[in-house]
Amino acid sequence: MNTQDAPRIILVTGCTRGLGRALTERWAAEGHTLVGCGRSEAPLAALREQLGEPHHFSAVDVADFDAVSSWAARVIDAVGVPHLLINNAALINERAPLWKVPVDEFADILDVNLKGVHHVVCAFTAHMIQAGRGVIVNLSSGWGKFSAPDVGPYCTTKFGIEGYTGSLAEDLPEGLAAIPLQPGIIHTEMLDTAFGAAAEQHWTPAEWIDVAAPFILGLGPEHNGQSLRIPDA
Repeated sequence: MNTQDAPRIILVTGCTRGLGRALTERWAAEGHTLVGCGRSEAPLAALREQLGEPHHFSAVDVADFDAVSSWAARVIDAVGVPHLLINNAALINERAPLWKVPVDEFADILDVNLKGVHHVVCAFTAHMIQAGRGVIVNLSSGWGKFSAPDVGPYCTTKFGIEGYTGSLAEDLPEGLAAIPLQPGIIHTEMLDTAFGAAAEQHWTPAEWIDVAAPFILGLGPEHNGQSLRIPDA
């Protein structure tokens, strides 16, 4: 069996909608064991009903480190240490100039998009190191490479993801990898917020997944620290 096709334990944060949902459903259909979290119980219950065992879905707010730590312990006890960890959960602000973005909204975006990623990394990386393998993919954005008007909080966090993941890659031992990955411009609810009607011009998650799912599964230690983008997306 090709190592890319060998069954893996794959963790996806923000698994209930958009790109996270698309990846979860595709990889479960391909025989991998999916672990996921989201903040709302109802769509997680629907995923449990849809996909069944051995998959593992929990209501977790990644901005709450104690909740993430407890979740990690349950995951490792139930299904084992992830081979692939996708930090996908993210928020975007309502479009506005930075000085008009409410401070609470800015804080919420930082808490999920940056602190949430660090919480998940802290909870799982030591176990991956002990296992001697693992790939951590932190979803970035084109807005992690260049700025844009009215989405300053989101740009701030995605620039942060690029730097954070580069530093993480330097810290990891041989055999592991951390990769900041731009998924491309995909028509999700988040893109509707950012682009309005223009979002409809871009790939849907169903179109994106055919390229993205195998591309991500092909990432390994040789890609450690490389800032990558899904081809053609």
